[in-house]
Amino acid sequence: MGLDRIWIRTLSDGLVRADQVIGISNHRTPALSGKPGRWLVTASLAVPAGSGTAEGWDMTNLHRTLVQADQEPRQAPEELARLLARLSTMDVAGVVVPVVYGPGRSEVRFDFAPFDSDHSSDHSKGNGAGNGNGNGHPATAERLRDTVAVG
Repeated sequence: MGLDRIWIRTLSDGLVRADQVIGISNHRTPALSGKPGRWLVTASLAVPAGSGTAEGWDMTNLHRTLVQADQEPRQAPEELARLLARLSTMDVAGVVVPVVYGPGRSEVRFDFAPFDSDHSSDHSKGNGAGNGNGNGHPATAERLRDTVAVG
């Protein structure tokens, strides 16, 4: 078991594999053009990223924004880490989806949407049994929810 079959949806960069995450944090963006700053929950990945100027080159870990909230998501990094730790002990595969909700976009939760099990068994036989998803198994609706209050 592990996290090599778990993916995390980012805000704008698609999916990242959970076993590549080496850090989870939150920070506030600066206010620009009269707009208030936002709070970002980010994942640091075990991938080097560089940027440079005329003075030199700077290497750091690649960071990806997972979610943006209007108020500080104080417990979001710990809750995502807790969910990933729990998923690492289970025999599952799927996507962790960060969700901002609540009054004034003041809460963050992390939903887990598992992939269908045995995706190819009946589909490859061409019998199409099941509920129309083509793999002979009922559609999966299970979700593991971790709600994080913020603010």
